[in-house]
Formats: sequence, C-alpha cells, structure tokens
Amino acid sequence: MPSSAASAARTILTRLHDVMASRSHAQAKLNNVVEIIGEGLDSEVCSIYLLREGMLELFATRGLAQEAVHVTRMAVGEGLVGTIAQNIDMLNLAEATAHPDFSYRPETGEEKFHSFAGVPIVRRERAVGVLCVQHAEPRRYEEVEIEALQTVAMVLSELIANADLVDEEQALLGPAQTGPQHLTGLSLVKGLASGVAVFHQPRITIEHTMAEDRDAELQRVYLAFDKMREQIDRMASQAEFGVGGEHEEVLQTYKMFAYDEGWSRRIIEAIDSGLTAEAAIERVQQRTRMRMRQIDDPLLADRMHDLEDLSNRLLRIVSGQMGTAASMGLKQDAILIARNLGPAELLEYDKRRLKGVLLEEGSLTAHVVIVARAMGIPVLGRLRSLRGAVREGDQLLLDGDQGKVTVRPNQPMLEAFDARFAKSRERQAAYAKLRDVEPFTRCGTRITVLMNAGLRDDMPNLALTGADGVGLFRTEFQFLVSATLPARERQTRLYRDVLEAAGDKPVVFRTVDIGGDKVLPYLRHNDGEDEENPAMGWRALRVALERDGLLKVQARALLEAAAGRTLNVMFPMVTEPWEFDAARQVFENQRAYLKAQKKKLPDAIRYGAMLEVPALAEQLDVVAPRLSFLSIGTNDLTQFLFAADRANPKLAERYDWLSPAILRFLKRVMQGVAGHNVDVTVCGEMGGRRLEALALLGIGIHRLSITPASVGPIKELVRKVDLGEIGKAMTGWLHAPPPNLREALLGWAQERGIDCD
Repeated sequence: MPSSAASAARTILTRLHDVMASRSHAQAKLNNVVEIIGEGLDSEVCSIYLLREGMLELFATRGLAQEAVHVTRMAVGEGLVGTIAQNIDMLNLAEATAHPDFSYRPETGEEKFHSFAGVPIVRRERAVGVLCVQHAEPRRYEEVEIEALQTVAMVLSELIANADLVDEEQALLGPAQTGPQHLTGLSLVKGLASGVAVFHQPRITIEHTMAEDRDAELQRVYLAFDKMREQIDRMASQAEFGVGGEHEEVLQTYKMFAYDEGWSRRIIEAIDSGLTAEAAIERVQQRTRMRMRQIDDPLLADRMHDLEDLSNRLLRIVSGQMGTAASMGLKQDAILIARNLGPAELLEYDKRRLKGVLLEEGSLTAHVVIVARAMGIPVLGRLRSLRGAVREGDQLLLDGDQGKVTVRPNQPMLEAFDARFAKSRERQAAYAKLRDVEPFTRCGTRITVLMNAGLRDDMPNLALTGADGVGLFRTEFQFLVSATLPARERQTRLYRDVLEAAGDKPVVFRTVDIGGDKVLPYLRHNDGEDEENPAMGWRALRVALERDGLLKVQARALLEAAAGRTLNVMFPMVTEPWEFDAARQVFENQRAYLKAQKKKLPDAIRYGAMLEVPALAEQLDVVAPRLSFLSIGTNDLTQFLFAADRANPKLAERYDWLSPAILRFLKRVMQGVAGHNVDVTVCGEMGGRRLEALALLGIGIHRLSITPASVGPIKELVRKVDLGEIGKAMTGWLHAPPPNLREALLGWAQERGIDCD
C-alpha cells in the first residue's frame, strides 16, 4: 500500500473533522467535503448523491458541471450510482464504461473521466446516498482510499440525517405492509412453527460519529471489549445440551473470535482516525458486511457472520443499549427475526418460548444452524426482504419443510396451518409406534433402514427412530466447526462416544470429506487459487491422499476408538480402484503400528467405498472383490450424471431422481456387484423420499441410509410394498420409459393405496 495513499487518507479525515465542527449550513459542508476528498485522493471528480423523493439526486460535486447539481437524478438500481445504493456495496473500477450498469448523463460532462470508485452512504443499514470519485486516467483506487471514502460516508450519514437532507423514513421503512404475505427462503433446519415476530435487537442509531476526545473513546471501547468477553465466557460455560456435542466446539471457535486481535485492532485504528467508539465499530462492521458479499467460500462467510454477531454485541455494550429480545424475555410463542445470528446469542433465549428463527442471511454450514439443530428449532434463511415485510408482533407461520414463511396470515391460512400441524403430529406419533417394528415388505423381505449422522447429538435418534444403525457418519462435521485441525485425541473421543451410543448397532464412518463447498481455512490449496468447479475438484479422498497426515491421524483415531468392536470405514469420492487401495493401506499401516505398540485393536475392519463418481461404476468388477460394502451417494452422483449443479435453481428440473437415466444407472451398479459379497446401500436424500424409495426397492436395493426424520415414513412405506409387483413394474418402465416415469410410478402407488406424499 503506497505511503502517499495512506497519507492522503489521514489528511482527508483530519480536514473532515474541521468541516463538521464548523457552523456552515449543510449544503456548504457538502461542497467542502467533495473538495477535500477530491484534493486528498488527487481525483478530478468527487460527487455526493442523496436519496430524495425515491430518486438519487446529485447534491454536490467537484469536477462535474455545476449546472447538474440538483438536476441529475437516477433511480435506485440505475447506473453505477444506483447500483451501489441498491446493493449497499462499493464499486472500484479502472474503466467505468466497461461496467454493464454504466449509464451516461450528458449534462454532467463526465465523458472524459475513466476511473470510478463509489461507496454507499448508509443509515440504519439502508443506503440513503452515494459518495463517489472519478479520475481522468484509468486506475483502481487503493484499499486505504476506499476505506477513507467509507469513513467519510459514515460521517456524512450523520450530517444529512441531522439536516433532513434525505427522505430517511422512506428509505428505511419501505411501503406499509398490512395484508398476508408469503416469503420464500432456504430451509436451514426443518420443522413447523408459529408465533409472533420478535426482532432480535432494536436498531442502534449512531448519533455522533466524530470523536472529541480520542483517549476517552479508546477507554470506552477497551471496557466494552472486556465486558463482551466476560459475557461470552459465561455463556460458553453455562450452555446446556446434555452430554457433549459439536455445538460445544462451535462455541469455543466463537470465543476465539471474541479474543481476535486483528478485529480489535481495526476498531482501534478507526478510533485513531477520529471516529467515536460506536462509529468505529459500525465502520468495521460495514466493511465486514461488504466483504461477506464477495466471499464464495461458505465456511469463511459463516466465520464473518460470527464477527458480525460479535460486532452487534460490542456495539450494544459501548452504546449502553443492551436490551435484546432475549434479555427482555419472550412473553409468548415467538419467531425470532434477525439479519444473522451467532450461536451464543441463540443460547440466550428461553427454549420454551422460542419456536423458530428467520434470518435475512444464513447458510447450511453456519454455526448457529448447528446449535439450532441441537435445540430442535426450525430455521429459515436467505430471506432478503425480511425486515421490510415484517413488523414487530406480526403473526408468522414458519414452514421449514418447504422453505416458506407466511406473514400476517388470515383466518383460513391459520386454520390450514393448524390442520397441517396436527396432521404432522399425528403422523409422527404413528411413525413413533413403528420404532420397534422391523421393516418387512408384504412379501416377507427384510429391508435395512439406517440413518445418517454427523454429530454426537444425532445419536439419540438411533433409539428414537428404531433405525438399524448409522449407514453414514459424516466425520467432516467435526473439522468444519473447529478453528484448527482437530487433534487425534479429540477425534478418538468423538468416535468412541458415537460407537458407545450406538451399542450393538453398526456405524459406518466416512473418512473426512472436505474441499468443494466445505473448505477449511487451515487446509488450503498449495497454490492458494480458487477452483472454478470445486464440486469436481480437490476434495474428499483426493485431499486425504495428498495430505496423507490427515488420513493417518483419522485412521489411528478410528482404530483406537473401535477397539474390541467391528470398525466400518468408508472412503468418499473413490474414482479409481488404486485410490481405494491406497486409502485402505493407510489404515492397515496404522493397524500394524498400533499392534506393535501392544494397543487394543478392532475385532474386525470392514472397508467400503462411496460410489459418487460414475467412473467407478465402470470398474466394479475390479474393485468389488476388495469391498465389504458399497454406498451410493445419490446427491453428488446425480449431479455428475446430469451435469446439473443441485444448488442451481435453474437446473432443478434436470436434477430428477426418477429419471430413467439415474435408475438405469443404479440398476447396472447392482448388476455389477452381483455375485460378490458386497452390501449395497443408497445414502442421501433420494432414499428418504417415499416415491423415490419405492423406485429403489423396485430395482433391487434393500438397504437405505437416510435422515432420522425419514426413518419412520420409510419403514411405514416398506410394509405396504410387494417387491415382486414393484420389481416387475420398474423393469417394464426402464425397458420402455413412459413420457413421465414419476407420474407413472405415482399412479401405480395410488392404485394400491400406497401414500407417497
């Protein structure tokens, strides 16, 4: 970072303080601000646009035609300025005209300028204006210059609010909402819930941004840091979930961020630049939010969310506005509303009253989701328009199964939801009665119904559902919630706890499947470059074999944990037989080492592979003699077969488990292992859906590993099926596929009174 850029930033902030302290009227201050920034960054143009009557109006400029002031206006989302306001994000362009949203306004005389940088002026988390600079020569602005612009924008938000220069209420509140409204989001934790809307925290409005006494502001923030860390330590020690759990490791990681020196240093640097403690925290928080929008790595994005949570907590402490919905207490059944939520904050709520959580952001791998799942609280995320659509006290109906929420439902909607809730409870009660009933088909064939797991807290579901065992234990969960590579002793303790909880039922441990969408910051590529197609890149067994120390430690932990038992271990994403052999040899070498050390060993080891890559199916004759079992991972396998990313909504229709292509493929796999003593299990969502499970039974698959919630429904389905009948029907359909196999199978089931909803 050039020293001249850093010097320019300091000069801007120093001069800005003098402008804000002057007695000039608001327009004069804005005129001075654009001159100071233009001179400080050596930019020919500096302009301020403010929101007026729903439009962004040019209020002050250095370098553009003065006749355009209060004349040039554009809608939110229009041009570069409108894009910044709409996205509440910065732009830094060496060539402005190359951007797809560029819009030329001839009255401004801006045609001779090439470079462009702009930042939003934010008030209560909404954009009320835009501050931008332009330069004749193409160049990208330095990061320190962008940060200086963002700090100026924060100070401007106070100035324009105090001077009533913008339509703040219009920008913040949006159109009034009175009738029912349906919002769709991402289901993070499934389940149904109803309750009134409760906002996690009131909006904290920063009234003073420029500090009068730097030392006093530093003292305030130091005390706030101490108090926040005390709160985190206390919550981490008082969290109650029963015995053990991955959520405890989540809280330890969260605690680590509370003591992060880099984060606190950035806040202190912002105070050194002339901001109050509150403004400094908000300044760093805004930067974090903008960075989150640029992060594709879900794990790193989740960790940024943890910092967002801590920033909110610190801001409430330093401002003295400590009241949250948790501290004030929930008076009735509630659905919590937040942009994002940290795991520690969720733990503050009364679990008897908290029925669900709605997040503007959030992801499936977020720490708060792991904790919410352990608490049994449904969570819906990615509700971008949430705060504009919901008011405090609104009645909400949360459908975590379908990823929907109904705001202010009318009476018919309430009655329909209550009926569905009652029906869901009746079904669950009926499925619970099947807990100790073995799933035999009508023709007398025993179907093995296993469950998937990944946390200690999943294991009680084994007894609750009556599953035959754990067909897939995802060991990577422990790695994903840890700040550092989990030590062997910690891995051993987890695996031993899981085996003890399972009793005499089998547990299949899948070795760590990281990479792709499950990137660990402490285990990156050697070259540090991002992958264009991570799902088919450096992940799963490929990572484990390249970083063989990772697999060696896990192998020893599993061998020690399974001492005196049978160890079932499975390798993910096997593509070639040699990969299976190499992974198996790692375990055999560790077994030989432990034997030489006189350590107690497993009574037997059964080795298996996950068939997720279609190439493995072409070499089953080679690898099958070496396998004890084969697990088909239908989630990845299907997207590889169809070249359709399952996370892409535009390709949802192509990702069809009842396509003749996938069913024919699975049938060939069954034929490929015929004659070998290999157990074949289907893992993943496909086996947990009743109609898809019916098709799997029809092609000869008798082992399913599914979510705990699906065990009861699938056991109930199995008892209604005659394998001879469905096998004959599937053979005919796959030989001569009907126009819509899904409709044909559904009709077949309905004729026989088999409910496949």
